[in-house]
Amino acid sequence: MKSKQRSGGSDGDRAAGRDSYLPIVSPQPTDSGEQEIIRMPSADDLFGRDGLMARLVAGALERMVAEGGVRREEGGRGDQGGKHGRQGKRAGSLERLSDESPRAAAAEQMGRDASPVPKPVQPSTSELEEQIVNLYARGVSTRDIQETLRDIYHIEVTPTAISTITDRVWVQVEAWQSRPLAAIYPIVYLDAIHLKLRRDGRVANTAVYIVLGVDLEGQRDVLGHWVGDGGEGANFWLSVVSDLQARGVHDIFIACVDGLPGFKSAIQAIFPCTLVQRCVIHQLRHSLGYVTWKDRKAFASDLMAIYAAPTREAAEMKLYRLGDKWGKTYAIAVRSWENSWEDLATMFDYATDIRRLIYTTNLVEGYNGLIRRVIRNKGAFPSAEAVRKLLYLANRNITRSWTKPMMNWATMLNQLAIRFQDRFPT
Repeated sequence: MKSKQRSGGSDGDRAAGRDSYLPIVSPQPTDSGEQEIIRMPSADDLFGRDGLMARLVAGALERMVAEGGVRREEGGRGDQGGKHGRQGKRAGSLERLSDESPRAAAAEQMGRDASPVPKPVQPSTSELEEQIVNLYARGVSTRDIQETLRDIYHIEVTPTAISTITDRVWVQVEAWQSRPLAAIYPIVYLDAIHLKLRRDGRVANTAVYIVLGVDLEGQRDVLGHWVGDGGEGANFWLSVVSDLQARGVHDIFIACVDGLPGFKSAIQAIFPCTLVQRCVIHQLRHSLGYVTWKDRKAFASDLMAIYAAPTREAAEMKLYRLGDKWGKTYAIAVRSWENSWEDLATMFDYATDIRRLIYTTNLVEGYNGLIRRVIRNKGAFPSAEAVRKLLYLANRNITRSWTKPMMNWATMLNQLAIRFQDRFPT
C-alpha cells in the first residue's frame, strides 16, 4: 500500500519536486547583435537593404581596406535608434513596410500578406573578394563592378577598394611569370597582341609578347606574358627567348611564328637547332596586299595549291608556276614567297597531323582572341603591372578548360621522336 501511494503521485507534483532542486539563474546580458537577432520581427531586418547581414558585411569590408575604400551606402538620419534603427556611427535608411505604403495598399487590395519577401543572404567578405576578382578577370570595368555590387548587395565599393583587392593576386602573378618550365617543348607558338598603355603621361600602343607551348605530354601551356617597351620587335623577342632559357627550357623542336623580320635569328640565337615554321596565313595576307582586288581570288587559289600540296616537291612545282603566271604582274607578291620559302616549307617534312598543327599560328591566335575579348572594353592601362595582372587573371579563366592533350598526340609524338631522335629524351 505504501508503495502504491508513493507511485500514485501526480505528474505535477513530481515536476514541482524536480524544479525545487534547479538553481535560479538570473538572465545574463547579451551584446547588441544577439539582442537584435533575438527580437528580430521580420526577415527583412536580417537580409534587407539595411539588415543585420548587410551591416556586418559592410563593416568587414571597411576593416579589410585600411584606407577606407569600402563604405556602406549612406541614407537619411531620421531612422536611427529603436528596434529597426541603425546601430553605429554611420547613418542609413531602412525601408519599412507601413500601412500607408503603396506596397501594403496593393497587397491589401489583392487580399495577400504584405510581409516583406526575404532577400538573398549577404555573402562573406572572402566571397565578395572572389566575386570582385572574377568580374575583373572577365574584363568588367571598375564602374560596372561598383554598380553590380550596389544593385545586388547594396554595398558601395570604391575604385581604391577594387584595386586593393585585385592587387592581392600580384604575388601569384610574379610566381606564375617566373615559374620553372619544362626542359623540352616540341612545338612553341610566339605571337604578340597590342594594347594602349600610359607611360610618362602619354598613351602609346604597346606590344605584349605571348608564348604558348605544347609539352611532351601534348598539354598546352602559356609560358608567359611580357609587356614590351613599344611596338613588336625582334630585339625584345630575343629577351623573351632568353627568359625561357633561364627558366629551364633547353630545347624547342619547332617554333611557329609570323613574318616579323629578324624573328628567326632571335630564336636561333638562343636555340640554334630549332626549326622555324612561318605562318602560311600571315604570308598569304601579306602577299595579297600587293594584288589588285579583281585578281585576288585567282591569285589566292594558286597560293592555296602551293601550301596544300602533298609533298615539298609538288609545292615547289606549284610555286614555279606561280612565278611564271604572276611574276611580271605582281613581282613583290611572288618574290615574298620565294624569299621565305625555306621557313614556309618546314611543314612538308611532317605528316598531315603535325603539318596541320604547325602551318599556322592559329593555336596562339585563338588564345589571343580570348584575351582581346577581356581587354576590349578597357581604355589605356595605367601601368605595365595592371596589364600583367589582368592578363594573368584572364589566362587563369581561359586555361581552366585545357585539361586534355592535343588530338592524336600519341601518333604525333612518335613521329617527332623519329624526326628528333638525337634530341628526344629517353
